[in-house]
Amino acid sequence: MADETNQGAMTRRQQGILTGMPFMANIAPQTFVDDLGRKIFLAKPPTRIVSLAPNITETLFALGVGDKIVGVTASCDYPAEATRKAKVGDVHPNLEAVVAQRPDLVLTLPLQTDVLSTLEHLKIPVFMLDATTVEQVLSHIHTLGRMLGHTREADELVMSMRRRIAAVSERTKALPRPRLLYVLNSHPLMTAGPRSFIHQLIELAGATNIAADATFAYPRIAMEEVLRDDPEIIVFPIGTQEGIPESEQQQWLRWSQLSAVKHARFARIPSVLLDRPGPRMVDGLEQLARAVHPDAFRQDIP
Repeated sequence: MADETNQGAMTRRQQGILTGMPFMANIAPQTFVDDLGRKIFLAKPPTRIVSLAPNITETLFALGVGDKIVGVTASCDYPAEATRKAKVGDVHPNLEAVVAQRPDLVLTLPLQTDVLSTLEHLKIPVFMLDATTVEQVLSHIHTLGRMLGHTREADELVMSMRRRIAAVSERTKALPRPRLLYVLNSHPLMTAGPRSFIHQLIELAGATNIAADATFAYPRIAMEEVLRDDPEIIVFPIGTQEGIPESEQQQWLRWSQLSAVKHARFARIPSVLLDRPGPRMVDGLEQLARAVHPDAFRQDIP
């Protein structure tokens, strides 16, 4: 009975993702509300945008407004054109560099209070995006499209992403759901919990997240818990900036009692596809689904 209840809850979550429910309200034609409940008013679409997160930068380029970006972080590395934009910091923005670009909009993850206060004091509009679900990622694309006068491009992008998500879900919905561990960090060992969009990607790919009962979005997890839950697949995000190094991946071989180690089921997927809540998230989902259910994806997804 418990399994049926969990399966029903998972199906409802997936249906919500695929049908699309509005997340952020557009209170008035030019007034928008960000993920922290802050309102900003835009008299016209911004033409000088500073992006303080790689996923936001990727979304802007996907919407066709890359030419309006005047500043990015050092981590904004996709597409290649993003690397040629002025750098305004990294995890912590350089306020002087941000202001020097004379932005009429700053798009960012949640900022430190003092940084936000300074930007607000300077009358620079700041809009915060903090997606914790797949649906919020899609909603952000719609919202940015409205803000920037690219509603049609946003609609087309979201529709394409929804089709691809639905195609993966359709192939995996009736298959067994192997236990999966997502190694977000090695020292300390961290994974993705149920309050994260990565957890939803794991479910959509047809696996069971062994951290499904965690309290936090990205919890620490003890090795004792991993041994107890015995993942059948271990996923390592890889890449030069955010990935798990090969040396740390090899350390898992010593846990020979784990099913994933016994059957050599290690999946390596670029971290920029799974860790960034943006348009390429669907590429990550498709790679993850192929790793979980290789037989179901021997033919390309239409």
